Amino acid sequence: MSHVLTGLDRQREIYLAGVAGQTPKVPLSPEGLATAARNRLSKEAYAYIAGGSGQELTMRSNREAFAQWELVPRMLRNVAERDLSISLFGRTLPTPFLLSPIGVLEMAHPQADLAVGRAAAQLGVPYIFSNQASVPMEAVAAAMGAGPRWFQLYWSKSRELVKSLVQRAEGCGCEAIVVTLDTTLLGWRVRDLEAGYLPFLRGKGIAQYTSDPVFLELAQEPPTGPATQAKRKVTLEAIFALWQMAKAHPGSTWGNLRSGRALRAVQHFIQIYTNPALAWEDLSYLREVTKLPILLKGILHPDDARRAVEIGMDGVVVSNHGGRQVDGAVGALTMLPEVVAAVEGRIPVIFDSGIRTGADAVKALALGATAVGIGRPYVYGLALDGEAGVAQVLTNLMAELDLTLGLCGLRSVEELSESCLRPAQPNFSK
Repeated sequence: MSHVLTGLDRQREIYLAGVAGQTPKVPLSPEGLATAARNRLSKEAYAYIAGGSGQELTMRSNREAFAQWELVPRMLRNVAERDLSISLFGRTLPTPFLLSPIGVLEMAHPQADLAVGRAAAQLGVPYIFSNQASVPMEAVAAAMGAGPRWFQLYWSKSRELVKSLVQRAEGCGCEAIVVTLDTTLLGWRVRDLEAGYLPFLRGKGIAQYTSDPVFLELAQEPPTGPATQAKRKVTLEAIFALWQMAKAHPGSTWGNLRSGRALRAVQHFIQIYTNPALAWEDLSYLREVTKLPILLKGILHPDDARRAVEIGMDGVVVSNHGGRQVDGAVGALTMLPEVVAAVEGRIPVIFDSGIRTGADAVKALALGATAVGIGRPYVYGLALDGEAGVAQVLTNLMAELDLTLGLCGLRSVEELSESCLRPAQPNFSK
């Protein structure tokens, strides 16, 4: 198992470096981290990574949901030794953290998914490969060595492509399949729309497709549909976008331009990458093509969680896609206790959406989550310092989790329960 610094070790490391005049390269506060990344990223990249849908009310609800619960520390409980490990699908993990799937990481750093994978493997944190990755899953798996990894699946309109992606995930050592259910349609993301910027139209974030034999065969045929038939004005920006597509596609850039391969790949991707017709009945197909554990991501309603158990799914991920899909949706943490109650301990419940600190993770775990997913914070770390930046963000989260656990009078993650919390009381002084 990978060695994880205790919170005291991490504090000591930072303070001793401070004596030599060195302060952390990656900010520790969530606000400072996001601001530093914003200053480093392009305007389009930051909008894509940081933005939510509509007025971003759901993003706000995600954070406000954490403020509705308060920790109740207990004293004199001998917390000199603390254990952050959990057991999940037969593997013992050093901490309850996972890296949630986030696509188009080349917008944050040239090493993209490779840097994230190496940092995750170094700390023993499972990395959920994004279906919209900038690097093919096989290359990231090779960079991770024995590090744990899962695969996120966006259900395509092509079942053969679904099968191919899942079998490739099995082949490169992924230990679970996470089916994202809440993005069968793209949310109304105002920041991206105002910039007129969707990275996939420039060939970014589609490496899992352009490295897939089934997709490449599909992309040999001329695309159809209104999006491919519309006439567009030829501008320098349009020519540059075409060049970006050709450069991102495997093979010679000039060859991709002359043959039209890159343009066809992007057009086919746009046509088939999600499937709004997806229904519960379709999930039986996935069970037929893989023996890996299957988790459903995007579950908020307890009835959906019950149905996931009934049809034999192996886990659920309570998530609203970080507020990127439905504006005005309920905060993910608000629904976590209801989902936990609905599954009755029969399958693991992973929590995702809104975790910014180790203390946040403690609250989610106390409310019944088996593990918690980290999203935007690690991408900000990637933007600031590549692999080292991701590792620093994760190490800081682990350190705060460790210290918060101990300061609440607990010696292990297993001891966390709702008894460690109280609903926040109204502040009438405001």
